[in-house]
Amino acid sequence: MKRIGSVLLGILKGVLSFLGKLWRHPKGRVGLILVGLLIFCAVFAPLIAPYDPYDVTQRAQKGLSPSWDHLLGTTITTGQDIFSMLIYGTRVSLAIGLITGISLAFLGALMGVMAGYIGGIVDTVIMRTVDVLLVIPTLPLTIVLTNLFGRSYTMIIIIFTLFGWTGLARVIRSLVLVLKNANYVKAAELAGASKWHIMFKHILPGTSHLLIMSTALTSAGIMVAEAGLSFLGLGDPTAISWGKMLAEAQSGGALLFGHFFWIIAPGIGIFIAVFSFMRIGLVMEEIFNPKMKQSAGIYKLFKNLNNTYIQEVFASMSEDAILGLGGANHESHA
Repeated sequence: MKRIGSVLLGILKGVLSFLGKLWRHPKGRVGLILVGLLIFCAVFAPLIAPYDPYDVTQRAQKGLSPSWDHLLGTTITTGQDIFSMLIYGTRVSLAIGLITGISLAFLGALMGVMAGYIGGIVDTVIMRTVDVLLVIPTLPLTIVLTNLFGRSYTMIIIIFTLFGWTGLARVIRSLVLVLKNANYVKAAELAGASKWHIMFKHILPGTSHLLIMSTALTSAGIMVAEAGLSFLGLGDPTAISWGKMLAEAQSGGALLFGHFFWIIAPGIGIFIAVFSFMRIGLVMEEIFNPKMKQSAGIYKLFKNLNNTYIQEVFASMSEDAILGLGGANHESHA
């Protein structure tokens, strides 16, 4: 028990240290605040939302305009409170994004590490599987599978996970091919450690920075994909999500009747969620890869450019063009 407690304490310290690095970064601070706000809304949705959008007895008159009783109005078709739907929709979007992002990171890391370190027939099978999955059109396959096995968000998460790990596995494999030749890995092999021990204790931690960054960026992309699928009618009909709100607004004639809050509210929710996760992912990339920071050489070059320098560049280009033109005319006369 003491050993488990020490391990959990070490993990907690590592997470807090990492969050501290994100918080000290101006862009990361913005992302953390927004993600924290979304998580707060998702967890305490019953306390924040004035109405329960799933309760048919709490539905008001249809198509009401924004007021103190209904901050964003009510829907035209069912009379549901739009603000309450927005808050409850945070749960679905965040859950799908985070669960799928973590699942993709786990599966992609496992396949990439196995392919890169074990090699041989394992590498061949995994990479050929990746090649096959990359050419399969995901959207038609998603339509077929959801029609066969049901349009639940669990099925959508499974589909995203099964067909979305290939790109990360390729990247992890390339990194493992470098890490497997490191001195500490060779020392573990000479000490008689098993391949599984080396993969999970020595190589996998070396790819953790890439996995964390990928989880953040992938979660943002999955939220957009879920919204698109729900908008196409492929989401769970029993759950409220931002994509489903947009689909119902489109089918209910929100634009036709000027009920713009029904469209703007979920659109802003999707934007904030994607923006915050993308922000955190890019900051992670800067933290883990210092070459990507804004102090890199190319950034300094464009940062130090001023109007005078640009004018000198164009002046020199003009002089070269004149000299070249003069030389060409001289050759033609000759």
